[in-house]
Parts: sequence; structure tokens; C-alpha cells
Amino acid sequence: MREIELKFQVPPRRRAALARSVTGRRMHLQATYLDTADRALAAAGLALRLRREGRRWVQTLKGDEVADGMTRLEHNVPLPGLAGVLPAIDLAVHTATPLGRRLREALAKAPDPSLVVQYRTDIWRRTRELRTAQGRVELAWDEGFIEAGAHRLPVCELEIELLSGSPAAVITSARRWVRGLGLWLDTRSKAERGDRLSRADESLVPSRPGGVARPEEGMSLADARRWALRGCFRQIGANASEVAGGSREIEPVHQLRVGLRRLRSLQRFLAEPGAAPPAWQPGASDLSRRLGVARDRDAIATAVLPRLQAALAQAGLAKGEGLCAMLQPTSNRHEGETPAEVVRSEAAQTLLLDLLEAMTQGADATAAPQQSLRSLTRRRLARWDRRVQTDIQRFALLDEHQRHALRKRIKRLRYAAEWAAPLYARRGVKPYVAALCEAQACLGEISDMSLAVAAFRKQPGAEPHALFALGWLSSQVDCLLAAAPARLGALARAPRFWKKKP
Repeated sequence: MREIELKFQVPPRRRAALARSVTGRRMHLQATYLDTADRALAAAGLALRLRREGRRWVQTLKGDEVADGMTRLEHNVPLPGLAGVLPAIDLAVHTATPLGRRLREALAKAPDPSLVVQYRTDIWRRTRELRTAQGRVELAWDEGFIEAGAHRLPVCELEIELLSGSPAAVITSARRWVRGLGLWLDTRSKAERGDRLSRADESLVPSRPGGVARPEEGMSLADARRWALRGCFRQIGANASEVAGGSREIEPVHQLRVGLRRLRSLQRFLAEPGAAPPAWQPGASDLSRRLGVARDRDAIATAVLPRLQAALAQAGLAKGEGLCAMLQPTSNRHEGETPAEVVRSEAAQTLLLDLLEAMTQGADATAAPQQSLRSLTRRRLARWDRRVQTDIQRFALLDEHQRHALRKRIKRLRYAAEWAAPLYARRGVKPYVAALCEAQACLGEISDMSLAVAAFRKQPGAEPHALFALGWLSSQVDCLLAAAPARLGALARAPRFWKKKP
């Protein structure tokens, strides 16, 4: 069966209000999750559990999400046994299901297919049924914990599951709870969080790049946009959950912004001629911009400051403890916001729901037949490439703003080329994409150094070695600019894969 639901984390200050709203029956759910020693099931996107639901036991096999970001596959089988005694696992009950086949394949690849307990959950659940114009949904408020050895993770979340009707009913209900209680979407399952807890490694953050479905010749533009959106949402949703969950790593912030850029680029690449931009586009742009402050700070701290400190030491000067603070870029309206606060905001959560809603919209059966997808991508890749080549040829004349615009065009072209690659011979795609990556890296280094120079010039200059630092940074920008034409030239020489026969 398919389970269509969304899950939201509940801020502590809103839990009392949620308790007053979800006043249905209460059930105690105690589950044991099993996997091989090397986590073969988790690696295959599967979760196997035995759960005590009141006085009965249920064995469940779950699969990772389907492309729409709301649907998961699951197979439930009640097991005989006493309420207080954990029954034996019986894998044969899943044999005839698609998930059962995936389970057999995962175990066959494991060095040792023996199953062991990896973590447990202990949850008290309250449920309430609601009716909307699109269908019936169930609210399930879960409070409890996930436990793996000596590690314990508290759980307080609201699940909204479709009972009947359209998936839009789940999204409509979710908007109400996000708006009223400030909940934030969490695409991570209890199984995923439990697996990471059992490894005692919170740094296991999946980037989940786009590409759920490969584009195929004969696919309409509308379907191509929908599949591209679904692929990008995997990356956006997973990393938005990590950021909102308070991850201390900068990589989820970076991957979230990459997902947003890829989404905007592909929707532009696949847009109908003369069509208005999608309704979610302003929200995606705003979220990416607000998260950019954190990205800029990290770029300076990791890519610029260590080199500057090494230059100071080589010159026989102290590293200057105040340099790090002086080099931090500032923001006007969004200064002081943490990435978690940005992603938990109502604006960001509304964007995520807008994207989910766009993914649920079906194809227009009355739409006129579309031209060849390969033919369309060939023309658009060529047009975007010509614009990039024109800017590269006149690179020495570009100012800082124009160089930044060129960098964005190269990123858009790279995302479009990567997405369209399955329509063409793989051997021809790789050299071109590699050249785009090198051009992007070249301009990125210039951008980061220029950002540091701009941030440094805004400071009062109290640091004793400020003049040396500013001079060194400026010289680095000059050196990078001088080397850029040769580095960018590789892109001019790369073969255009779309000109070859598929």
C-alpha cells in the first residue's frame, strides 16, 4: 500500500496549543527496528520494524519516498503473539510485494544478512480526523523518543496522513497548521533519524541531488518540468529538514541553496515560450538570498581566511585574531538570522508546501502534442552556451557585477546540461560538464576573494595589520583575474555534446 502523508516538527512553545487541538484517542506505540550489521536495509531505502500497537503486534516494511515527496510504500502484516512478548520476525510475509523483492535484493548484497536490533521507538500518539474539500485526513500527534543504546532522541511531531480523496487535502491541512502553530516540515522519517542515532554520527547528512527520473524523448515540456521539480525537491526537502533541525554543519545550507538554484534554472530552461514564471519562484529566490549570508561567511572562513593568515605568518606578522570578525560579510534585512530560523519561517515553509502542491498537479490531457524534447534542449543549450561564450571572449572588459552574472549563467547552463544528459551520448557530455565545473570554480574563487575585499573595506581598520591584509586580498583578486581567461578557455574548446547524434 501507499502512505501519503507529511510530517512536521512542533516547536516547544506550540505544544500546548497542539494538545488542545488534537484531542482524539491516545495509543501507546513501541517499535523495534531491525537491520543488518552494515545497515544494508537503510542503504537500500528500507526500514523493517516490529511494532506493538496497544495489545497487538504489527510487522511493517517501508520503502523510501516516491517522487512526489509525500508518498511512501509500506506493507503491514499483523502477527500473532502475546502483547508483552516480542514476536519473531517473519520476512516471508513480504515475499509477494515489490518491497519484498527490494528486501531480498538488499539482504543478498549484505556480507552477513542476519538481522539485529538497531534502535527502538516509544511513542504516545493522539489522533484526530478532519474533513476538507479535497478529502479526509488524519492528524497524528506523536510524543516520545527514539533510543539506540545509550543515545536517546526526543520526538514531538505532527503527521498529516491522507485517508481518502486527493493528496491536496494533506497540503491544505498542512498550510493551516504551519500558519497557526509555526510547524516546520521534516522529510526525515523516524527510521532515518533512528539509523543515524544508532551510528552516533549526526554528520551523516544526505545531499540527495536531483534526478529522481531521467528525461525521456517524447516527454512533454509540462511533464519534464514536473519531473525536474520532483528531482530537485528531494535535495531541497532533505536539506531544509537538516537545517531547520538545527544541524551545525554548513553543508546542508549549501546543498539547500544548490537545490533551489537547480530548481530555478531547470524551470527556466524548460519553460513554455512566453509563459509567466511559476508562483513559487519569488519564494525560492528569497529563501536562497536569505541563506546566502551563511554561505558567504563560510566561504570566507574556509577559503579565504586560512590563506590570509598563512600570508601574514610568512610576512613575519601575527595572524591577527580580529581578522576573522572583520572579514565577516554583513547583511541588511536578514542580518542576525540563523539558517534554522530562516528555514523554519512561515515564508520558507509556505514555499515548501507550494512546491509539493506543484508536484501533485497532473498533466493537462488536452494539451497539444509537444515537439521533440531533444530538439528543444538542443536549441536552448546552444542559446545559453552562446551567451556564456560571448561573455568569456570579452572577460577582460567585464566589471564585478557582470562577472557575477556570468557565473550565474554558467551554473544555469551546467544544471541544464546535467539534466539533459540522458538524452545524449554520455561520453560526449562529461567533458563539457567538466569544463563548466572548472569555469564555475574559477569565477567562484574570484567572487569569494572579492567578497572578502568588500567586507574588509567596510571595517574601521583598527586591526594593526589591516592594510597588509587588504593589500594581499586585492593582489589575489588581480592574480585570479589575470589567470581567468586561460582557465575559462577550456570551456570554449570543450565539444558541444548536443551537436552530436544521440
